[in-house]
Amino acid sequence: MAENDITVPLLSSSDHLIITVESTSSTNQSPTPNPFAFIGCGPVPEPPEPSTVDPFRNNTPRMDGVYEWLKIVACLPLAVVRVVLFGLCLAVGFVATKIALKGWNDNKNPMPKWRSRVMWVTRTCARVILFSFGYQWIKRRGRPAPREIAPIIVSNHVSYIEPIFYFYELFATIVASESHDSLPFVGTIVRAMQVIYVDRFSASSRKQVVQEIKRRASCDRFPRVLLFPEGTTTNGRNLISFQLGAFIAGYPIQPVVIRYPHVHFDQSWGNISLTMLMLRMFTQFHNFFEVEYLPVISPLDDKETAEHFRERTARAIATAMNGVQTGHSYGDLMLYTKAQESKKENPSSYMVEMASVESLFRIRSLEAVGFLDKFLAMNPDPSGRVQYDGFLRVLRLKDCPLSEKVFAFIDVKKSGTITFRQFLYGSAHVMTQSGFNQACEVAFAECGGAVKAYIVEQQLQYFIQHAIPSWKENEVHELFELFDIDNDGRINKDEFISCLRRNPLLIAFFTPHQQHKECGSNGVIEIL
Repeated sequence: MAENDITVPLLSSSDHLIITVESTSSTNQSPTPNPFAFIGCGPVPEPPEPSTVDPFRNNTPRMDGVYEWLKIVACLPLAVVRVVLFGLCLAVGFVATKIALKGWNDNKNPMPKWRSRVMWVTRTCARVILFSFGYQWIKRRGRPAPREIAPIIVSNHVSYIEPIFYFYELFATIVASESHDSLPFVGTIVRAMQVIYVDRFSASSRKQVVQEIKRRASCDRFPRVLLFPEGTTTNGRNLISFQLGAFIAGYPIQPVVIRYPHVHFDQSWGNISLTMLMLRMFTQFHNFFEVEYLPVISPLDDKETAEHFRERTARAIATAMNGVQTGHSYGDLMLYTKAQESKKENPSSYMVEMASVESLFRIRSLEAVGFLDKFLAMNPDPSGRVQYDGFLRVLRLKDCPLSEKVFAFIDVKKSGTITFRQFLYGSAHVMTQSGFNQACEVAFAECGGAVKAYIVEQQLQYFIQHAIPSWKENEVHELFELFDIDNDGRINKDEFISCLRRNPLLIAFFTPHQQHKECGSNGVIEIL
């Protein structure tokens, strides 16, 4: 028994141990290593459960029911009269506006009084247009505050009817997209309102708009400034996130709530076409419209932040609506539209409450739409989930241990499939790490970009196969094509970094080689 004493080494110095690693899973399996740890990336924040609220869904997108069809047929002669009245008023208003604007192109100063008086003709036409849409009377609660007390008005946005109403009621200056200027007839009337144009996707444009809001709010000779801080139309049952523009100026604000009470016809311009919405309006006996002017809300003091001012205002409007404010934004409508164009069964399931995502990861809506485009190419099933194979195919990856780690990194629920919300959170989490940009620079240099200003396919092949020997030449070629945007056989630095920003999960494959060398295909590790 002496030779088997516990103090005697089991292995001599010349021996070695061979361990066979089984690939089968186990309930005691250790956590999957983080393939993005080299850029300082921790685990992906677990996405919240999808919201049950769809703030853009119109409740009556189709003409259903015998009553509705009978009403439409009965109202067809009335609709013809209304269309004629609408066209006539639009033409008269257009002519009056052309007269008011003749010889005047100064958008920096208030409109002269005589020109404003001519615009009363157009404003009267606007009221008749509302009448032609079935708004014979409008119910009002409260009163507009004097302009010197509240130079800024903010309102929820439900339909195209509100701008027409506010033009008639207040002749306010609105903040709107530049695309409105090119609309036939309407563009001319919009210019007479001295609209403040904004490009929602340009930070510099938004900054200029804030300065212009301050300038006009400070001068009593300008009309009130009207903003729809949601940035798009909703179904009016809840609020979505507010943009900051109206609140940075620091002037008192009067909130206004718009309601469209209905039973058979939801008048909200959410996910319904403009043509269908107008047709339905023309073929109703009467459409209900309510406006409630809420008490003026002033900044508490000079130290109150724009964010806190925005929260107080949004809370006041949501309370008056008897609703809640969600984390959705215009970006969610873009995601919805993209999914709808791809013929997905439930487009609303691809909305992610974009305002919350932007706040968490500091990514733009356009980037999120790009990620959705990539995700949809992975062919999600009817429930909106993507399998591992689809993930590999679109990212031009090979099934290997590192690919499995990347997929497991975003599959936070370990279900073997991923949703768009998980894909977005994972991609954005990696892309917004402080070490991501530097890792892209280093990867380009290591692939050969340090020698020349570009990478050729042989260099990429050498780099990838040195790290992952099992990748074949044709498989690396597919990855090269993903990076070679202009198909010139070379990847310059801009192409390389741009591709990694569109596909940030690929950065894991450009880790320093020693960090993720593959195990042998027989699953054997030798411990010397």
